[in-house]
Amino acid sequence: MNLHTIDTGFFKLDGGAMFGVVPKSIWNKLNPADENNLCDWALRCLLIEDAGRLILVDTGIGNKQDARFFSHYYLHGAATLDGSLAKFGFDRDDITDVFLTHLHFDHVGGAIAREGDQLVPAFKNATYWSNKQHWDWAVNPNEREKASFLKENILPIKESGQLKFIPVEDNVKFTDHFHVKFVYGHTDAMMLPLISYKGQQILYMADLLPSAGHIPLPYIMAYDMFPMKTLDEKKIILNEAVEKNYILYLEHDPVNECCTVQMTEKGIRLKNTFKLSEL
Repeated sequence: MNLHTIDTGFFKLDGGAMFGVVPKSIWNKLNPADENNLCDWALRCLLIEDAGRLILVDTGIGNKQDARFFSHYYLHGAATLDGSLAKFGFDRDDITDVFLTHLHFDHVGGAIAREGDQLVPAFKNATYWSNKQHWDWAVNPNEREKASFLKENILPIKESGQLKFIPVEDNVKFTDHFHVKFVYGHTDAMMLPLISYKGQQILYMADLLPSAGHIPLPYIMAYDMFPMKTLDEKKIILNEAVEKNYILYLEHDPVNECCTVQMTEKGIRLKNTFKLSEL
């Protein structure tokens, strides 16, 4: 089994929205904002080689949207999904599985490509994995969250016949080395891969923990649908991470790929940061 970091660039989001009730005087030291109050965030995916399968976890924001869309999010950086795959000797057609933690545009946008006037799966040989509970939530979005669920990112997956659902059962087995945790605070039935690798457990944090700066319990995004649920889930999972010495893989941290956490007199805090390739 091999794991590879797949960088797909950076985008910008409002710092206040990303840190919720935490004052700017505090969060600005963690991720300094520009003159428009926007902070840089990574679009970091994960590639898993496992028993003849090549599994891509999330796909970044993609590049099919129009200039008006990107004017809100300032996609930047030299890294691309295709370039990152090529670094490890792969291309899109090699991907056997696309595992989508959830269907917000910055996680699923790269799953669909524009070919002429058609929207088609970007990974033509892959099975796309979601779960029915989250899928139904995304295709019938509430008014608060609907701007994050873009139909052009979602519906073509099902129309292609490449979509399959994972049972909504905590710690359900995806492969022999890959189990799934479900969380419900950020959005309904978001999936977190828990991967056994080189004798260690790596938990892909998706938007439960966007960055190392979000480790303190109250540091919860304003984007979360159910922030008190997120608070409970963070408490449970971070305590489990301390107890079991999980490595936390960070999808949006602009600097840190992975971290570990430790218990301190102030609660759970950052222990170490490192790159996945250093394991």
